[in-house]
Amino acid sequence: MNNNSNAATNNNSLRALTIAAIGVVYGDIGTSPLYTLRECFEAEHLDVTQGNVYGFLSLIFWAILLVVTLKYVIFVMQADNKGEGGIVVLMQEARRFLRGKASWIVMMLGLIGAALFYGDAIITPAVSVLSAAEGLAVLNSSFEPFIIPIAMSVLFVLFLVQRFGTQSVGTLFGPIMVVWFICLALLGGIHIIENPTVFMAINPYYAVAFIANHGWSVFLGLGAVVLALTGAEALYADMGHFGKKPIRFAWFSLILPSLCLNYFGQGALLLSNPESIKNPFFLLAPSWGLLPLIILATIATVIASQAVISGAYSITRQLIQLSFSPRMKIVHTSAEEIGQIYVPTVNWSLLFAVLLVIGLFKSSTNLAAAYGIAVTATMVITSLLFFVVMVKNWRWPVWVAASLTGLFLCFDLVLFIANLLKLAHGGWLPVLIAVSILFMFLTWMKGRKIMNQQMVEKTIKLQDFIANLEAFPPQIVNGSAIFLNSEPDSVPPALLHNLKHNKILHERVAFLTVHTQDEAFVDSEQRLSLERLSEHFYRLDVYYGYQEIPDIKDILKLSQMKGLSFDLMDTSFFLSYESISSASSYKHMNGLRGAIFLWLNKNSARSTDFFQIPANRVVELGTQIEI
Repeated sequence: MNNNSNAATNNNSLRALTIAAIGVVYGDIGTSPLYTLRECFEAEHLDVTQGNVYGFLSLIFWAILLVVTLKYVIFVMQADNKGEGGIVVLMQEARRFLRGKASWIVMMLGLIGAALFYGDAIITPAVSVLSAAEGLAVLNSSFEPFIIPIAMSVLFVLFLVQRFGTQSVGTLFGPIMVVWFICLALLGGIHIIENPTVFMAINPYYAVAFIANHGWSVFLGLGAVVLALTGAEALYADMGHFGKKPIRFAWFSLILPSLCLNYFGQGALLLSNPESIKNPFFLLAPSWGLLPLIILATIATVIASQAVISGAYSITRQLIQLSFSPRMKIVHTSAEEIGQIYVPTVNWSLLFAVLLVIGLFKSSTNLAAAYGIAVTATMVITSLLFFVVMVKNWRWPVWVAASLTGLFLCFDLVLFIANLLKLAHGGWLPVLIAVSILFMFLTWMKGRKIMNQQMVEKTIKLQDFIANLEAFPPQIVNGSAIFLNSEPDSVPPALLHNLKHNKILHERVAFLTVHTQDEAFVDSEQRLSLERLSEHFYRLDVYYGYQEIPDIKDILKLSQMKGLSFDLMDTSFFLSYESISSASSYKHMNGLRGAIFLWLNKNSARSTDFFQIPANRVVELGTQIEI
């Protein structure tokens, strides 16, 4: 009886997680049929002939099968860190057993991939919502002037409600997307029944023949084929929220069949009515079903946008924890799920960029040209990083890893090169975004490195300093003081300033150092290390994964469990505030880069906000640094 009960519970849990995964993970790739096949023909201005329809369908089918199914669903999802995935996780996994220049190269590849992700996070909501709104023009051409205002309004509301979190509406995402995928399958299946010969395009001969017949010009069409793969990274990035099994089960049981049926259904429609190329997706529906389909498509694109926006929050948190990005205010929107966060700075920056992009490009067709470069470049980087993981982490034979990576790159590189041809027609946008963000990453890293070096040069060895203070103590006052200290073996500048100006020492002094580990999460048993240095001094080393955010209240609870109790109302937190010289000449960074670092440092979140320290218990003491 118990076994049956457990089996039923597990099945219910798998079903619930699968439906949730369908709502969050597959929104992006699930809305690709809205525009992919249309853009394939638009890219090369090809006639709708049987050979061309079969050629594009064959390319789309095999791209989905080899890139999404084989590469991501079967192989890349194996490269996780305690169940977490994504380009930053893959970068950290690839660096785990590397040192020196090799580690630096892998780090750069990961940062480029992360920067490209932000470009994708800007373009995805714009092209998805625009393509859904454009369905109104199919319903009635008089709606055309209102398409851009409607799309902008929908996106504005979407970003506006982000601060409330996804928990309250998250349960709706899965069922809605299940309905969406069922509609994809039904709409495609109806037209396939009318023209079942379209399934001949499954034969890869048609893809090869299509490429052979069109020569170099086929690259423009291939650049549009990649639109069918957008969202593949979400399979990997969102793995930690749902687990591998639900994501894989959803893919093979519903997503893959529905996508294939819809694409082949569009192909069957084009064979019987070539004029439907103006919008083959919406023309799959009967006239009475067009308006409901437009409404459902708009909801589906909003959900697809939600997934990539949430991904931008998550990747920002990872980059902050790994010191690749300035600190930003991070708000937890759920008491239960650590992954549900809101980053106001990222949210409003994305909204501004998305609205600007829609205003510049004005249609999903124009935006489609900008879409592919970010996606395909990330795919290439993923393949290269995965090769390192296979060889260094898993100890696979090099020839096996190279063979598998070569198979992946056959598609990745061809699609990437095809999209490079679109640089002048909108492809410059994700490149510009990625280069700008990467420049900020590297500027922040260099500036912080210079600051840390100067801080170390000015500091005193902690053990010697403590011994001197215990021998010749200043006036001792009641209460506890916790000094945040980035260098565990050095005296924090705030303590030196406190002694210099106030000439007092608290009866209990703790030096708190937060360490970010190479893993996504740290077990609670390994969170805190407590060491008594002398009669008055303690050292607290706290360890967090790059998916986690430090919380001072949790740290104090762990400290109490280890025998060192702090009364929050009788404890002062001392922070060292670095005041950077704004002189026009910079000693270690050129003028422009120095000015950018000054701006980033000035606008980064205060330590009190990031570590969630009560503001009325904080004392900040500054020191000046020149960069």
